[in-house]
Amino acid sequence: MAKNKKTSTIGAALGRMFGMKKVERNFMEEEALQSPGRVAASNFFHRPTAVFGLVVFLAIFLSVMIGPYFMPIDLGHADSNLANIAPGYNMMSIPSQMRKEGIADITAGQTYGMGLSEAGKIYTWGYTKVSNTIDLKNVPQELTTGEIDVEHMAAGNDHAVAIDADNNFYFWGNDRLFQSKYEQNADLMRALKLGNLEVKQLEAGNQFTVLLDTDGNVYLWGNPSTTDLDCRESEREVEGMDHKPRKYQGNVEKVAVTSNAYIALLKDGTVAYTGYQGDSPLNSNMPKELMNGSIKVVDIAASSQAVAAVDETGKVWIWGVATHGEKVVPEMSSKPVKIYGGRFHFTALLENGDVISWGDNMYGQTEVPASVHNAEVVDLFCGGYQNYVITADGDVDTWGLRGFLCGTDEQGRDLLARIINGGKTTMTVGGIAVVISTIIGVVLGGLAGYFGGNIDIVLSRVAEVLGGMPFLPFALILSSIIPKEVTVTQRTYIIMCVLGVLSWVGTFRLVRAQIFSQREQEYVTAAKALGVSEATILRKHIIPNVMSVLLVSITLEFATCMLTESSLSYLGFGITAPTPTWGNMLNTCNDSIVIQQYWWRWVFPAAIFGLCTVCINLMGDGLRDALDPKSNGR
Repeated sequence: MAKNKKTSTIGAALGRMFGMKKVERNFMEEEALQSPGRVAASNFFHRPTAVFGLVVFLAIFLSVMIGPYFMPIDLGHADSNLANIAPGYNMMSIPSQMRKEGIADITAGQTYGMGLSEAGKIYTWGYTKVSNTIDLKNVPQELTTGEIDVEHMAAGNDHAVAIDADNNFYFWGNDRLFQSKYEQNADLMRALKLGNLEVKQLEAGNQFTVLLDTDGNVYLWGNPSTTDLDCRESEREVEGMDHKPRKYQGNVEKVAVTSNAYIALLKDGTVAYTGYQGDSPLNSNMPKELMNGSIKVVDIAASSQAVAAVDETGKVWIWGVATHGEKVVPEMSSKPVKIYGGRFHFTALLENGDVISWGDNMYGQTEVPASVHNAEVVDLFCGGYQNYVITADGDVDTWGLRGFLCGTDEQGRDLLARIINGGKTTMTVGGIAVVISTIIGVVLGGLAGYFGGNIDIVLSRVAEVLGGMPFLPFALILSSIIPKEVTVTQRTYIIMCVLGVLSWVGTFRLVRAQIFSQREQEYVTAAKALGVSEATILRKHIIPNVMSVLLVSITLEFATCMLTESSLSYLGFGITAPTPTWGNMLNTCNDSIVIQQYWWRWVFPAAIFGLCTVCINLMGDGLRDALDPKSNGR
């Protein structure tokens, strides 16, 4: 019976919150609600705005307190390739029209994908925006109609390239750093002029492109300032160098492209670094067994700064800069026959048809779906943070980075994860500061209000002096003198104490005034007559009677402390990055370009912060009205 009454009360409260009319009660039901606690609860839940504030605040509070356990953040993580990505989950959303036409080829960039259908049309998907004026979705019109016989295509970080059957080149995307200037490679121009160029492999990296022909010749062009390539005529010797790229021409079987270099698999099964920079980790760390021919390599692939090779026995060799777990090769059910590289992970196709991935798994790049294990794999594509598998029945399975619900910030960090973790910091700082200020205010206000006299005069003058100081500038001064060598955790504790010590004046005045009124009541006189000590009267009788008013003050002060902490962080004097708070997240958006072009970076933190503080104020107003005896009359 009691359970049904409780359920009915909750249901009625929720109904009133969403605009249903007030429930009429008979005399006996009203009499059952005459205890102070029940009257206050009834009054509170009869106010839709107060209930709305309570429900939304609890939802936000639970999200930011529990969410970090499910969405932890690495404070040292930053990835410029994912900077300022707009909200959305479309990075692996292959167009339905391309699925209908059949998939002939897929190549993946860092944040987008590009596919060639069986009808000869090129499609793009994902986050394709390079700048405010450059977008990789703007594929040349002739490549989207199916009239051009496209044979090869490649997706780079900021540009894309395609080649048709007649060796015509097509470029789109960023062209400011020689990405489309294949004419600067004299060997390539000579081969095109003679008409004997037959393309075998086409790769696009970070502002450069690599082409391998069937004769084993490699041609490169693009930005030489960020890439280990020399685009001068191959007949001209490079001063102080042995011209290694020329040395390996005609003997290359496959190339693997990292972010700023490339490795070649030669026709004799050895691996060579064919660039100019001999001190590159890709060269200095290369296993000697793969270079001297004692082990024959059957396939190679590259991640951002590491290279993987599979030898004829099925052993996987990893070298280079592998800081994301690329060297931790898992056990395999059979011998790998093909290997593919993403930005920080590798994927291998095994002899028995299984697919396995390893390396960085921040975005699920290594979590191969069960549907892939149970299917017959026809083709496999890997790049960036994505993996694509085409099965025998024509389906496409994908795994990896799908996108970001709230986008990313200027360092490529997930904005939703930082909002949740930052909310925990902001609410914790606000909550602890309120506890400190409440304890100080209640103790000092109780002493001043109950004993009066000189104690009241001294404490009131101290409160007046502190209250007369401009709060935010004074807090900025105290925060600025914190030594730079303190850790972020220590700085957080200090800011909690600073906010608490500076925020007790309002509570002090409220408690002092209430106790002035309460100490003259009959129950205090009766307690004194019974010999109850002054401390007991204050602690057990007077303070509990002012708690109803104090509770409202604490609720509103919580929102104020959160705003103050965020103001300090916004102005650069609070908790500093990379530790997130709602305030310092907004601080990074204090720029006209960010406000205009990257709206999600300030809209989402501002919206959640604004909603939270509004809901706290709605709760405080509801509590104040519910606990006010003058509002409870019938």
